[in-house]
Amino acid sequence: MSALEIKHLFGLRGVSKHDIRMILDNAKQFREILERPVKKVPSLRGMTVVNLFFENSTRTRTSFELAEKRLSADTVNFTSSNSSVKKGETLVDTLKNIEAMKIDIVVVRHKGTGVPKFLAENSNAIIVNAGDGAHEHPTQALLDMLTIEEKLGTLEGKNITIVGDIRHSRVARSNLWGMTTMGAHVTLCGPSTLMPRNTDLMDKVTWESDVKKAVANADAIIALRLQKERMDDALLPSMREYRNTFGITEELLENVKDKVIIMHPGPINRGVELDSDIADGRHSVILDQVTNGVAVRMAVLFLLAGGRANEDV
Repeated sequence: MSALEIKHLFGLRGVSKHDIRMILDNAKQFREILERPVKKVPSLRGMTVVNLFFENSTRTRTSFELAEKRLSADTVNFTSSNSSVKKGETLVDTLKNIEAMKIDIVVVRHKGTGVPKFLAENSNAIIVNAGDGAHEHPTQALLDMLTIEEKLGTLEGKNITIVGDIRHSRVARSNLWGMTTMGAHVTLCGPSTLMPRNTDLMDKVTWESDVKKAVANADAIIALRLQKERMDDALLPSMREYRNTFGITEELLENVKDKVIIMHPGPINRGVELDSDIADGRHSVILDQVTNGVAVRMAVLFLLAGGRANEDV
């Protein structure tokens, strides 16, 4: 097995097509394993993974923990609410103390942008970003890409429309970098107040304020959650107005491709970003995304650990 070019996974910006392809191809193999009666392989036996979550999470944390256990790793779950962080311990001290217990991989989610990279600079462990602020959420984008390839065959040349709160979405950023690297065309659509301010995204995508135009030629539509917890100002008049203007409804889908797939990173605000009949309807692949999340995270952990093993030889 050849190693990844990356030593850690901080995000997908700058990650090569080679590495993304390797992760997706390995994830497809692990996806098959998840359908077996015995879903466990010994790939990470003897390794210890710490899930270091400083933000609330259901899907991502559970998915990582299952991925680790499917690979036969020992797992330790950390939550800041029950830790010495509450007593004033610094992030680096927390990491150093955990690392002194001879762990191998740290999966981290934190509200601060750049925390995974900061930890890697202060640790010998492999670091995997499970979401840092509004920066990136690379494994979510990878599972989205796996789902698109599973349903549509390829990312190359496909039209992907991302609708919603782009400004606060680490999912959108990771998808943008990853999908364009793999040859997809990405269109972003949402309220002007929820568009990102940084201009480094501008050259990579198409911007469209009219949701009907944005989805008309889409092969996949990704609806994003409105991240009200990250909104400091009154950026939207109301949830009802957002739904009426940007919500994914049956009416909106009347003029889209018949085989378009509908995606969402979760959790869904039903009746706002997606109507329930869409979330549960024939176009939806949301639960496939959840399943593929375990496979993608197995692939990421397996390949990064393998890269470290090859490095040590």
